[in-house]
Amino acid sequence: MNSNEGNTRRNVALLAACQALLFTNNSTLIAINGLAGLALAPYIGLATLPVTCWVLGGAIGTMPASLHMKRVGRQRGLSTGTLWGIVGALICASAIWAQSFWLLCFGTLVFGVYNAYGQYYRFAAADVASGDFKPVAISLVLAGGLVGGILGPTSSRWTIGLLSPKFMAAYLVLIGFAVVTMLLLRLIRIPTPSAAEASATGRPLRVIAAQPKFIVAVLAGAIGYGVMNFLMTSTPIAMQVCGHPYGDTAFVISSHIIGMFGPSFITGPLIKRVGVLPVMFAGVLFNLAAIGTALSGISVAQFWCALVLLGVGWNFLYIGGTTLLTETYRPEERARAQGTNEQAIFIMMAVSSFTSGMTVTTAGWARVNLFALPLVAIVGVALIWFAMKSRRVAAA
Repeated sequence: MNSNEGNTRRNVALLAACQALLFTNNSTLIAINGLAGLALAPYIGLATLPVTCWVLGGAIGTMPASLHMKRVGRQRGLSTGTLWGIVGALICASAIWAQSFWLLCFGTLVFGVYNAYGQYYRFAAADVASGDFKPVAISLVLAGGLVGGILGPTSSRWTIGLLSPKFMAAYLVLIGFAVVTMLLLRLIRIPTPSAAEASATGRPLRVIAAQPKFIVAVLAGAIGYGVMNFLMTSTPIAMQVCGHPYGDTAFVISSHIIGMFGPSFITGPLIKRVGVLPVMFAGVLFNLAAIGTALSGISVAQFWCALVLLGVGWNFLYIGGTTLLTETYRPEERARAQGTNEQAIFIMMAVSSFTSGMTVTTAGWARVNLFALPLVAIVGVALIWFAMKSRRVAAA
């Protein structure tokens, strides 16, 4: 192994560790935000508004984060992102202490900017990898979320009632994970862009976005994430309404996040072996299977199976879409192309988070799943269209 390969693998390992800590925080927020919102909201339909604000913070921050990193480099940019997480967690803890629903929403909004920066860990890995190692590097970084899927809900289960008022300690613990992330980021070695690289522009965004490959990549990533978030966000509330204790909810969410990131060890090699489109279409089928399972009943086992299948479907669509996206832009165009993709994802997440709370509290768990069906179908049709178009172009 030469020095460049060693440096690449070192960076990928460190980024995977940062991803693990990011999703430790994210999975904790997923598990408690809806319940904290339900306890403080002036109206039950606003219960998932703190989750929506967290996603909205990501939507607001994602393009500025991408442009910031283009200017100062990945290491400095990602380190700045962790500061937003520390401040956001402090505000959330203060909101719980003051029993203020609207302050909680503001705190999750600030914390969402940290999540916006963190979504670029996988792109940072793609930037330093080359050739066939690119999908593997993306997969390995996302595999770090597997640790977060176990550690986050487990931590929240122990800390949710550790201090009074309930939930305050769970938010305070997030600060420690963000600080460790900041320390790890100091060890990565990704060159800071030169002045020429920072000022280069490339093709207009409308030209990049007009490519069929770009359209399918963004559509799969945004809708795949939106559907996953729509179902996942409503799950803790649905399980509470069904009479299941929080311990079961934390277990289901933890298993779901393992389903999201566990397959990452094979998704990259699978893309290398069979191609990106078959893997993405398999993600659509897993989503359909998840919805079918959710509609079959409301036992803990059925919630668990549906959320695990949903996680695997998200993994195939997300890694596949990210891999496809990296083939659509030149190096000087990556900040705008990646930022546009992430903004589309966060907008879908914001809409899905807000509407899931209203849907599950007014129409029920079954209706939540039925509403997700046509969105999954859109992704399936888009993939078939792109595969047929690519085949015609290859034949010509």
